[in-house]
Amino acid sequence: MSLDARQKFELKKFVAELDSHRAMHTELISVYIPSGYDLNKIINHLAQEQGTAANIKSASTRKNVISALERMIQHLRLFKATPENGLAVFSGNIARQGEIDLRVWSIEPPVPLQTRIYRCDKTFQLDLLRDMLESKEVYGLVVMDRREGVIAVLRGKSITPVARYTSNVPGKSKAGGQSAQRFERLREGAAKEFYTRLGEHIKDEFFGKPEVKGILVGGPGPTKHDFVEGNYIPTELKNKVLAIKDLSYTDEFGLHELVDKSQDTLAEEALVVEKRLMNRFFELLATRQGIVSYGKKEVMQKVNDGVVDVVLLSEDLEAGLIAEFEEAAKRFGTKVEIISTETREGAQLKEFGMVAAILRYEVG
Repeated sequence: MSLDARQKFELKKFVAELDSHRAMHTELISVYIPSGYDLNKIINHLAQEQGTAANIKSASTRKNVISALERMIQHLRLFKATPENGLAVFSGNIARQGEIDLRVWSIEPPVPLQTRIYRCDKTFQLDLLRDMLESKEVYGLVVMDRREGVIAVLRGKSITPVARYTSNVPGKSKAGGQSAQRFERLREGAAKEFYTRLGEHIKDEFFGKPEVKGILVGGPGPTKHDFVEGNYIPTELKNKVLAIKDLSYTDEFGLHELVDKSQDTLAEEALVVEKRLMNRFFELLATRQGIVSYGKKEVMQKVNDGVVDVVLLSEDLEAGLIAEFEEAAKRFGTKVEIISTETREGAQLKEFGMVAAILRYEVG
């Protein structure tokens, strides 16, 4: 799955905070507990690690590791069971050398954890959480011409070919007259048979699968357009075709070329909800100024007046201010949307003071 803007914001904030801490010695503890894993087994393991830590030569490091493990054990006892998506827990002394400031953090990741990790290091182990910030949307890939077709799946940055099919379309004839016309009819018939067969395979791979967010099609020449515009795939899949790209290849090189040429489309698709909201705000700003507001102070006042339908907050806004807006919004059932800065519209929001709002009704 791919994270929405709010999940991404919360996770980025969490990772940034933990990433800011460093230790002089290996005494910062990271534990990842997979979905469905028995918490008691983790607690027992941490207790065993306390016994092992008793052998650490440095007195201060030994004390910090044992204390961090104890703080983590006590924290885990607050949970009746492992949360649905698993749990990531971090503990350690984050004070300067010679001082003590033991902290413990935990987060239920937005994506189910599959890996169990115990790590004691100078930094917290955050790679799994960073990986969740990468897009995990699933897209279908099809590269083709009259000779062959390759079907693949794109997950995040990973391309996985799932099938390759060749056609029975003969090469172009040099014969003239009536025989050339008959030969061309044979070629057209063989091409349509190949399109039908390829369409069935594409249906098998992608039809009725909501996790497939879109399909990208590419290849040299006009064949790809003939295929998509013909009746070879169901309407549901036709509607999922996001782009048709001209390519130089139809093999695995073609798959990579298709993804490279579709980066703009993929980025647009991932941010389409945010762009739609921001475009609505700008349209209302141009036509009905009384039903929108912008600027931190102005929007907060209107939120507290209970007249705001949705607040639009830039992901670059200070975390404390975002929390204040969220708290105020709860009292009146106001929606809060975190807007990324990866689009032109998101960048424009920064110019409006990083805060905007669409109101429930016009305010004079």
